[in-house]
Amino acid sequence: MEQGNQVLMNTYARQPVVMVRGQGSRLWDLEGREYLDFLAGIAVCNLGHAHPAVTAAVTKQVQELVHVSNLFYTLPQIELAQRLVAVSFADQVFFANSGAEANEGAIKLCRRYSQEKFGPGRHKIICARNSFHGRTLATLSATGQEKFWQGFEPLLPGFVFVPFDDLEAMAAAIDDQTCAILVEPIQGEGGVRIPGPEYLPGLRRLCDEHNLLLVLDEIQVGLGRTGKLFAYEHTGIRPDIITLAKALANGLPIGALLVTAAAAQGFVPGTHASTFGGGPVVTAAAAAVLDILSRPDFLAEVAAKGEYFLAGLRSLQERHPIVREARGLGLILGLEIDGDGIPLVAACRERGVLINCTQGNVLRFLPPLIVSCGEIDQVIDILDEVLARK
Repeated sequence: MEQGNQVLMNTYARQPVVMVRGQGSRLWDLEGREYLDFLAGIAVCNLGHAHPAVTAAVTKQVQELVHVSNLFYTLPQIELAQRLVAVSFADQVFFANSGAEANEGAIKLCRRYSQEKFGPGRHKIICARNSFHGRTLATLSATGQEKFWQGFEPLLPGFVFVPFDDLEAMAAAIDDQTCAILVEPIQGEGGVRIPGPEYLPGLRRLCDEHNLLLVLDEIQVGLGRTGKLFAYEHTGIRPDIITLAKALANGLPIGALLVTAAAAQGFVPGTHASTFGGGPVVTAAAAAVLDILSRPDFLAEVAAKGEYFLAGLRSLQERHPIVREARGLGLILGLEIDGDGIPLVAACRERGVLINCTQGNVLRFLPPLIVSCGEIDQVIDILDEVLARK
């Protein structure tokens, strides 16, 4: 850690541990200590660590072809795009390297599509307060948390913010310069905030009425995390665009922009690109991941384990006055407490459980989707002990 602090830029408040190995839902540090990983690389390792299907896909592909750029077609990229289209609303896919890049692509696509179709001036995108969409300048500008803006102003103009889960505020913000609405189906970094059942259908109606594109950022909540492959499936709506990343290749860098055929017309050759986007190795890995995550039996197990975990967290709420609320869907769960949650994160780590804290007082749980109920029980017991000492 001392060596790392000398050569790595000081951009992360890293926890004081050096990880060297992972298997399933567990990690081991340099001293050989074992941890239950209930963060999963921030909702990235949905299949856990060192999953054999991912390892096999990467090993095979890296021996055949690693990179040729998007000046050429490659089979793994085409096959992954076909699978994503088959399991979603989408007609076409664009591949990038990260969630921020996927959201950046969505912002560009919304603006260009709208101005090509309706004429100049339509460039505003309405976003939710407390949202998080990335760290590039454009996605930072779309993020509804001022703490992330400090020191980077002036931000990119054209983003309007309204309260999350407030259809009236969203409707009032639309004007003749609006081109899209961009929201997370569940706010992850915002504290595991789940909107009411009418929110996403209401946004769909507003977009239809005003010829706007509906963009759903599913980077954290997609790919099985909520008990369905995509979070929008809980509402029965059809978005125009969704963005994916994190879990798509179970730890390898990939982002994806899934779009309808109509929205896809906003991009033509020369308007958007990515040198490494959708390379053969990461798309081969992602195809292996998607094969597992899209299985109905796998998703049913995730939903069941999510209900089991939430029941355990609610039992903690009943026993500990410090807990304000336990909430979540599938295996994205939060425990809101009175006071600072950071010391509780450290206390859990000392007892062999890895979690993190958002919004200062929401303990967030993002275990691998392969987690067992026994492992969930272990975490509940440790939380019980930690909360009792608070």
